[in-house]
Amino acid sequence: MAKAVRLFHQRVDFDDGAILEMTLWRVPNPVAPSTHDLKYSLFYGRPGRREVGYDNERGKGDHRHFLGVETAYTFTGVDQLAADFLADVRSLRGET
Repeated sequence: MAKAVRLFHQRVDFDDGAILEMTLWRVPNPVAPSTHDLKYSLFYGRPGRREVGYDNERGKGDHRHFLGVETAYTFTGVDQLAADFLADVRSLRGET
């Protein structure tokens, strides 16, 4: 049986206690209801508190968490996913 292969992982611990972590895997079968062969988890927040998150968990598909609100996310590719996530992080950090 084919297994998931981790393609990317990065974690940044900010001086103010915030954490940014991004992980991307290639999976042998899409994580339903997603139709692509990637599984991802992008997190920004503090210990015990997610402020921004993008992921595609089984049963929910591609979605975004922003300040406690979950909405559907249209996945068009890894570059756009990273750009959208990092724009949200910059916005929360007051860097835009």
